[in-house]
Formats: sequence, structure tokens, C-alpha cells
Amino acid sequence: MWEQIRANKRNSILLLFLMAAVLGLLGWIIGMAVSPDPMAGFFGLAVALIIWLILAMVSFSSGDAIFLAASHAVPVTRDVHPQLFNVVEEMAIAAQLPVPKVYVINDPAPNAFATGRNPQSASLAVTAGLLGRLSRDELQGVVGHEMSHILHRDILFVTVAGVMLGAITMLSEVFLRGMYYSSMGRRYSSRGRGSGQAQAIFLLIAIIAAILAPIMATLLYFALSRRREYLADAGSARLTRYPEGLASALEKISQNTVPLAVANKVTAPMYIVNPLQKEGVKLSDLTSTHPPISERIRILRSMAGASFADYSDAFKKTTNHSTPIPSSAIKEEETVQIRPGEKSPPLSPANQHRNISHIMQRTAGFSFVDCSCGLKMKVPPNFQADRVQCPRCGQIYKINQE
Repeated sequence: MWEQIRANKRNSILLLFLMAAVLGLLGWIIGMAVSPDPMAGFFGLAVALIIWLILAMVSFSSGDAIFLAASHAVPVTRDVHPQLFNVVEEMAIAAQLPVPKVYVINDPAPNAFATGRNPQSASLAVTAGLLGRLSRDELQGVVGHEMSHILHRDILFVTVAGVMLGAITMLSEVFLRGMYYSSMGRRYSSRGRGSGQAQAIFLLIAIIAAILAPIMATLLYFALSRRREYLADAGSARLTRYPEGLASALEKISQNTVPLAVANKVTAPMYIVNPLQKEGVKLSDLTSTHPPISERIRILRSMAGASFADYSDAFKKTTNHSTPIPSSAIKEEETVQIRPGEKSPPLSPANQHRNISHIMQRTAGFSFVDCSCGLKMKVPPNFQADRVQCPRCGQIYKINQE
């Protein structure tokens, strides 16, 4: 897959400079709209490029930390969810990568993403809702998908794209809100007729550009990134040797009706499934940050084996389009048989809710004490005493709080 890794590095650099062009053009137009002086446009361009330069450095130095903080992701230990750590370690060994740092987002909506500059600094974040709903095979499929993003160097591309999209969106919204709340429009009426007409034209162009720039930047990102989801699906099938695990996980995630509170239009492309998809709108919408989820599931369930070649055949059969898998990966691919899935009874909605609640409490720092009488006591992190008494039987237990 070195061909794809090189392509993703090229795409990251290309995206960086294309976003700079969009941001610079938007800055120049806004500058011309603010003042009739021709130098105002160049001043706006300079300001936009300074913003781009600062954010480019931020993207490469701490973009992953920004996304984790914006998503309210909390670093956790193995005690919070031992199975998650076990699965992450398995997938890291299968991909021959360092084990990424593990985070949990305390949200009941099921989703996950990976971020970082490179495999050595990668982080993987999953929601409590995902951990509480999925079986081990399904969780392995999701982690395998995110580990494939790390392996293919998609995480750098997503980090750069997210920060640049955020800059363009921020500049556009600041200008539009400023126009709405200020009296700029009224000031143009006091100027000369010629300059006033020119200024009004630039003002109209600036408003249109401020509305269209985030859309153009987003579509540019989609054009360069949509195939990475297919590649990560193929990578997950290969790492887990069980395509049905990811297919079943995607099916469960797509059926969720709980909105992901921490997601926004900048961070949405990072997740395995679009967290902003509105109810009643199909995921095959061309403006989605991801390929159609129903199509992704059909491809995975059509695979005869678990290799890249098998995914390529299933993709062409399902979509009637050319394969997203690089030819070098298909030529060098060995036969990968699909392994049997683990038999696990489906969780009832009540058990899912209970699991999610426990995970969210553990992530928040609660201590759990199991009394011999059968009562499970949940001790909040701000509890001052080092011992707790069971309200049912009166037995006293020492609390192991870090």
C-alpha cells in the first residue's frame, strides 16, 4: 500500500495549498468589500494568508490535540474498558503499527475516529455509545477501519483538512455576522455614486463568496477524500479477516437516532459514519462526508475472501465503478480466508443502555464497588472519604481512587 500512502501525502500537500488559494481569495474579496482602496484587497489577502500559515503550523504541530479537545475525548486506562484495549492492541499488531493512544468520548451516540500526524503519534477515540452497543467482532471491525486510516496516513490528511475547513468557515461566518450586526451597509450610501456602486458590487460579491467558500472547500475535501473510506473498509476486512464485523457495526451505527452532541461540520469528516446526517436523509446524498453507508455494507457482505483483491471484486460488482484499491496492492496480495465469527447473543436495549451508562461513569472517574449482598455502588470522583458503606447491608469497603 505504499502507493496509497504516497498518494495521501501528496493529497495532504495539495489540499493545503488549494485551501490557501480559497482562503486567500476570500480574504481579498472581503478586503475590497470593506474599503474602496485597492490596497484593502491586498491587505485582506495578506491577513488570510497569515491565518493560513499559522493554522498550517498548528495542523502539523497540534491539530490532533485540537480535534480531541473539541470532541471532548478523554484519555482512558485499560480499567475503563479492557476489551477495547485488547482489540486495539490486536489490530495494531496485525497492521504492524505502534499501539495508538486510546480515548473515550462520553456520548451515547455510536461513532469513532482516528487522528494524529503519523502512526507514532496517532490517537483513536470511540464513543461510549459505540462501546455499549457493539459485540467484540463489530468493535474489532471499527477499530480495524480506524487502524487502516492510520496505516494509510489518512490521519494527517484529515487533520490538515479539518483545520483549514475550520479557518475558511470561521472567516466566512465572522464576515457575515459582522455584516448583519454592523451598520456597514448604511455607510456606503453616504459615499459618491461611482464609488458607492462599485463598493456595493464588491459587497455583494463578498457576501456570495462568504457563503460559497465553505461549500467549495468542503466539496474540494470530498473530491480528494471519499475513496479513503472504501480503502479503510477494505483494510479493516483484511486486518480482522471478518468483513461481516464491520458491516454489522456500520448497520448498527446507521440505525442510531441519538445525535452526537460534540460533532460539528468541521470534525464530522473524521468519524467512521457522518454524525450530522439528518433523520430521513439518505447517506447516499452527494453532499455527505462519506460514501453511501448502505453501499459500504453491501460491498463488505459481497466479499468472497478478506483480501484487497476480494474487496476490489466486490466493489466492482456492487457499484459498477473502477476499484479504489491500488493495482500494486491487488497484484501483491495473498489469499486471505474469512474466519468464523464469534457467537454472541444480541444485547437488549436495556442492556445496551446499562452498558453505555457504566462506561460513561467510568470515563468520568466514578469508582464501582460490588458489595457481597449484590448491590453495585457507584462512587463519584469528588467523594472525599476513602471508605463507603453499603446502604443495603451496612458493610464497609475501601475505595481505590487514583
